[in-house]
Amino acid sequence: MQRGQQWLKTLLELFGISAEIKGNLEIAQSQEDDSQEPDNYWLTIDQTNLQPEQIQLLIGPDGSVLDAIQYLANSVLNLNQLQEGQASYTIELDGYRVKRQAEIRALAETAAQEVRSFGREVEIKSLSSAERRQVHTFLKDFGDLETFSRGKEPHRHLVVRPAGEP
Repeated sequence: MQRGQQWLKTLLELFGISAEIKGNLEIAQSQEDDSQEPDNYWLTIDQTNLQPEQIQLLIGPDGSVLDAIQYLANSVLNLNQLQEGQASYTIELDGYRVKRQAEIRALAETAAQEVRSFGREVEIKSLSSAERRQVHTFLKDFGDLETFSRGKEPHRHLVVRPAGEP
């Protein structure tokens, strides 16, 4: 976690932004013993000394800048790490991730309800790869449903459908 905090602090300094980084460990909870999920470190950018424009710039339209920083963090911080030394990093600023997770969960629940009600697949558009992964994870315990991604970036969509459908 300290390595992630230092990396993010240095990256922000390269942008000319000075901010403290708070870290929290979210222990991965996996029901299956053989699929060991890496721990997830939440790196929160302290917004206390940031201007509203800086916050807006770092989040970007629809979270795109925050997503890019998170992608970089996961790529760079896991480079040359053994499998057991790898971790997952979530970059948070101004409560954006928490709010977005609630929105994504609501989207997933709505899609699941619709699939169950009408018995046909539902496509969820406009999700980043990390957000699609969240929906896959959330719905994986629903035995009557399955999820997969369809299409190529930037037009990749998540599909929810009844399990076992061809």
